Amino acid sequence: MQQATINLETLSCPSCIQKIESAVKGLNGVDKDSVKVMFNSSKVKANFDAEALTIEAIEKAIEDLGYPVIKSKVRAA
Repeated sequence: MQQATINLETLSCPSCIQKIESAVKGLNGVDKDSVKVMFNSSKVKANFDAEALTIEAIEKAIEDLGYPVIKSKVRAA
């Protein structure tokens, strides 16, 4: 498993959290229990299986909702 920390542009509404969380949890290869969207710091954290999913695919799922990704970090979980 890999752990992703994805920095987003400032989130403006608490309902954004649920949209992003649902999109990331819906990806095949994401550990659904590990997904956390932090409103105050505009970050998404999630553990994922690097053999089933890429960080780019996670970023794309978030960006497709209209939330620009600033940068991502991936490390071994």
